[in-house]
Amino acid sequence: MADFIVGLTGGIGSGKTTVANLFLDFGIELVDADIIAREAVAKGSQGLCEIKKHFGSEVLDSNGLLDRAKLRSRVFDNEKERQWLNNLLHPLIRNHMLKAVEDAKSPYVIMIVPLLFENGLDSLVNTTLVVDIPPHEQITRTAKRDGVTSTEVEKILNRQISRELRLTKADTVLDNTLPPEELRKTVQLLHLKYLAQASSA
Repeated sequence: MADFIVGLTGGIGSGKTTVANLFLDFGIELVDADIIAREAVAKGSQGLCEIKKHFGSEVLDSNGLLDRAKLRSRVFDNEKERQWLNNLLHPLIRNHMLKAVEDAKSPYVIMIVPLLFENGLDSLVNTTLVVDIPPHEQITRTAKRDGVTSTEVEKILNRQISRELRLTKADTVLDNTLPPEELRKTVQLLHLKYLAQASSA
């Protein structure tokens, strides 16, 4: 089990996956909240069963899988329903993540959590690393990646904590506007720092 956890976060489109994969190149295991969240609502899961019971089968697709777009539209502007969904999923996701950390064999673990501070999950980690890019780049990158309008991206951004607050909460900030080679070198230095911290933890 890894005794040292780095909580990696950042706003939408900031390049969290790119940075996480650089740590993976150095042999560090990743625990990705988004992947675990998908597993928590997979076919046959307790999560999906509860969602179907609460929202009805119209939030499922023709194969009986969760239709994320339909569910999102049901909860996006409905605070009560969003809260219900969060209360169901957050404990499930949290338990799965902690189990994955327990099973990890690398000296430390990178836990990738988009809403690390928003959901209070920074309490689970030893240190936090925020991947940061300017907001206009976040909007451009996300709109291009997801095939959505900049207005839709701005709506999502408004659901996350402000960039300023995220940066003040961070133990370390990583500027993801660096050229690829410089970014890799920066991650390598962080990797060495985390190895040292993990060995003295």
